[in-house]
Amino acid sequence: MNNDISSTDRGNILVVDDTPANLRLLAGILNGKGYKVRPVPSGELALSAVKGMPPDLILLDIMMPEMNGYEVCEKIKADEHTRHIPVIFISAINDVLDKVKAFAVGGVDYITKPFQVEEVLVRVETHLAMCQLQKKLQQKNDELTVTLDQLQATQNQLVQSEKMAALGQLIAGIAHEINTPLGAIRSSIGNITSFLDNNLESLPVFFKELSAERQQDFLSLMYSSSQQTYSLSTREKREVKKGLKRQIESEGIDNADSLASILVNIGLQGNLQEFLPLLKDPDSPNIIQTAYDFASIHRSAKTISIATERAAKVVFALKNYARYDVNGEKLQVNITEGIETVLTLYQNQIKQGVEIFRNYQPELPAVQCYPDELNQVWTNLIHNSLQAMDNQGTLTIDAIQQDNSVLVKITDSGKGILPEILPKIFEPFFTTKPAGEGSGLGLDIVKKIIEKHQGKIDVESVPDKTVFTVSLPINLTD
Repeated sequence: MNNDISSTDRGNILVVDDTPANLRLLAGILNGKGYKVRPVPSGELALSAVKGMPPDLILLDIMMPEMNGYEVCEKIKADEHTRHIPVIFISAINDVLDKVKAFAVGGVDYITKPFQVEEVLVRVETHLAMCQLQKKLQQKNDELTVTLDQLQATQNQLVQSEKMAALGQLIAGIAHEINTPLGAIRSSIGNITSFLDNNLESLPVFFKELSAERQQDFLSLMYSSSQQTYSLSTREKREVKKGLKRQIESEGIDNADSLASILVNIGLQGNLQEFLPLLKDPDSPNIIQTAYDFASIHRSAKTISIATERAAKVVFALKNYARYDVNGEKLQVNITEGIETVLTLYQNQIKQGVEIFRNYQPELPAVQCYPDELNQVWTNLIHNSLQAMDNQGTLTIDAIQQDNSVLVKITDSGKGILPEILPKIFEPFFTTKPAGEGSGLGLDIVKKIIEKHQGKIDVESVPDKTVFTVSLPINLTD
C-alpha cells in the first residue's frame, strides 16, 4: 500500500484532540512510523493550522469544548482550498448515528476509542495512499488539459494561415490520433474512479483483517503485477492460464479456472508454489480479487501516462508544423525534421498498412529555405503517395547531399501514373481524382514552391513504383 509514499516523507498529519495524553500517544505512534505529525488541542487551532499549512491527512476527535469535531470538519470541507484533505474521526462515541453523521459532514473513516495501534496505522496508510492516487490522477488530468489547450492554440493558428488548405487533408487523421489516447485516458480514469467509489470504505476493514502472512502474499502479488513490462497476447495468456490451472487443480483447490484467469491478469506467469498457502486460504478469492483491482489501477495509471505521451507527440508535431511565421525570411532548417513532422501527422493513415523506409544521410547539412512552404511540399507529396497506395504498401524516403544541393526522393509502391498523364501532373487544375476530392492545384503549388527555392522536381513512374525527386540548393541566392 505504501509504495507510492516516500519513505523519507510519508505524509504530514494533523492530530486534533483536547486530551494531552491522547495527543502524545498518537503523535508518538505516527512519528515512530516516519510521519510528520502536528498535534493541536482544539478545533480553532486546528482550523488555523489547516489554513497555514494544509496537511495530507487529519485525525480528528469529536468531543471537544467550544468547537466539536463535526463543526471543524464542516468548516474544512466548506473551504475549496482544504476540502480535499481526508478527515478520519477518532472518538469514544460508538453510536451508529454518530458514525453516520461523521461521514455526512465529510469524514472518510471512523476509528473508535480505545483504538488499536495497528488499526490506526493501517487506516492512515490506506487513506494517504488513496490521496496519493487521487493526486496522480489530478496531475494526469492537468497534463491532458494543457495538451488539449496546446492543440487548440495550434489549430487556431493554422486556421489563420494559408497552410490551412494543406492541413485540411490531415484533419481526419489528426483527430483520430488525438481521440484514441483520449479514449484510453477516459476509460482508465473511469476504472480508477469506479474502484475508489466502490471500495474506499471497505479497504480499511480488508487490510485490518489480513494476517501477517496474507499481507505478505498480497504485497507479493502487487510486486508481480508491477514487474510486468509487456502485455501478453491472447494466445500467450491462454498458454499461461493452462499452466496455472494445472498447478491449482493438482493441489485440489476449487475454482481453478477463474483463479487462473485472475492470476494471469494480475501478472503471474510462473510457479505458484509461493502462493499455495494463499490459494488454500478460505478468504483467498477476496484477497486475490482485491489484488487484481489494485493491479488494474496500476495498469490504468500506466495507460494514462502512455496515452498522454502519444497525444503530446501529435501536438508537438502540429506545433512544429506551424511554428514558422510566413514573414518572408529564410531560415536554416534540417529538411528531415520537416519530413518527420508530416509523417507523424499522417500516422493514422500510415498505420493502416504502410511500411516506412527512411534512408537519411547522417549529418545532412541544413538548407536555407522558407520552412513553412517546404512543409506544404512534404505534406502534398506524402499525401499523394499514401492515396496512390490506398494506405497499403511501402513508402521509401531518401535524403542525401549531392554537390551543393540536398536531394529528397519519395518513392511509393502504388499503382503508378499512366504515361499519357505523367507530363500533365504539374499543370494547374489537372487532377485524376473524383469531383470534390482534389482541386488539381497541389502539385502545381509544390512546383512553384520548389522553383521559389531555386530547386527542381522530377517524377518517374512505372506500375508499383513512383518516385518524386526534389532537389534543393543548400544556400539560396538573392
